[in-house]
Amino acid sequence: MKTLPPTSAPTPSEQDLPVLPERRPLATAGHTCVLDVVVPVYNEETDLGPCVRRLHRYLTATFPYPFRITVADNASTDGTARVAAELAEQFPEVRAVHLPEKGRGRALRATWSQSDAPVLAYMDVDLSTDLAALLPLVAPLISGHSDLAIGSRLSRGSRVVRGAKREVISRCYNLILRSTLAAGFSDAQCGFKAVRKDVAERLLPMVEDTGWFFDTEMLVLAERAGLRIHEVPVDWVDDPDSRVDIVATALADLRGIARLGRALAGGRLPLAALRRPDALPGTGHPPGADAAGLPGALAGQLLRFAGVGIASTLAYLLLYLLLRGPAGAQLANAAALLLTALANTAANRRLTFGVRGRRRVVRHQAQGLVVFLLGLALTSGTLWALDAAADDPGRGVELTLLVIANLVATLLRFLLFRAWVFPRRDAPRRPAAASTPPDDDALASALRTPRATHLEDGSCPLPPREAARSRTACAPARHDETDPRIPA
Repeated sequence: MKTLPPTSAPTPSEQDLPVLPERRPLATAGHTCVLDVVVPVYNEETDLGPCVRRLHRYLTATFPYPFRITVADNASTDGTARVAAELAEQFPEVRAVHLPEKGRGRALRATWSQSDAPVLAYMDVDLSTDLAALLPLVAPLISGHSDLAIGSRLSRGSRVVRGAKREVISRCYNLILRSTLAAGFSDAQCGFKAVRKDVAERLLPMVEDTGWFFDTEMLVLAERAGLRIHEVPVDWVDDPDSRVDIVATALADLRGIARLGRALAGGRLPLAALRRPDALPGTGHPPGADAAGLPGALAGQLLRFAGVGIASTLAYLLLYLLLRGPAGAQLANAAALLLTALANTAANRRLTFGVRGRRRVVRHQAQGLVVFLLGLALTSGTLWALDAAADDPGRGVELTLLVIANLVATLLRFLLFRAWVFPRRDAPRRPAAASTPPDDDALASALRTPRATHLEDGSCPLPPREAARSRTACAPARHDETDPRIPA
């Protein structure tokens, strides 16, 4: 078993990264290993053997290119290292490496950096993701269509079996990513990803995290640089024996989001080195983002939202005090919240998120009422808890707790407004030419370009059976205007 030295992310400013060339199909003929699948493990002596054997059988039977399975042992204290070494002796395509420190991101950085394969991937040892999605995951990277590929449990077409707790946590995490970092990908946490080697060589030095946030940071940086991320709907079954500390991981992810947001806002990352010269116009930072990478004019939105929120809070308190005597605390709270919620949604729609006109106004108000109900539940729950804790808490204590609960509800309202009620498609586009998306003719012309779908020798990167099923991955090298696969 090979032991890799401890690794850390180099300081991005110290890197002299060449600009990525134009995206080309991979020439697979000259490689002894086209795909390197890394399986990070920590104390998995029981599951490691059966999972690697199953993965090896599947790749041998279905994958059309040479492959390697790399077992990355993250400082395990049980017999994981012994099992990994036995697997490496049994199968020529299996390699075992040992790292003296823990961390999934650390393991991926070390193994991917030293791999000679042009396509790098990883998956969790429990194989929760159906392996049938592996070829659709890596085919766009081999064909030259995409730079990274991720499995998604939250996109249409995916089939997921897991408990309500993990479902809620996953969706809340991705909601926070879309709200704070303007992430456009649907699932950052699925342990099923792949990246081209030429992209990884330039991307990995910019990724600082060595733990669970590694995936998210890599995807956010890639998206900001205009790299193409391909999503594959997956069939996924939750592992009931998962040992991930959800609370510790969630706190670490929140710290990572704050750190990455500060780095992007300060323009400290050389994202220009990741941008390809043939990138489509309008790609790169999301609509409304500035050159430093601050998502969606977030600072300006926060200021305007705060102004609307302060006015709404004052109006809420005034209405509550006026209605408290004749209507009682609960009814006064509900009425004040409802009136201010309607006004708040209308004000934020126009002032904060720049949406004008009557289009979707009813839908926006309906979604705003859903957000209002969440705020109502939060503030009403505060009142009920206060009544249960004290018979006569006093008006000052009551108002103080209501203000705190209202501020929490306001933060929740902003996150939901930004990611759900007024997503980026409703944000005003800047008139700069670089932000104009390509028209239908430009897209059709790009689809007719053979270099994005064929290898250098003109052959299709997919095996015949998969090529026959695909409508776009393997069109003929020559096209004419009557080709039925090209949309009119």
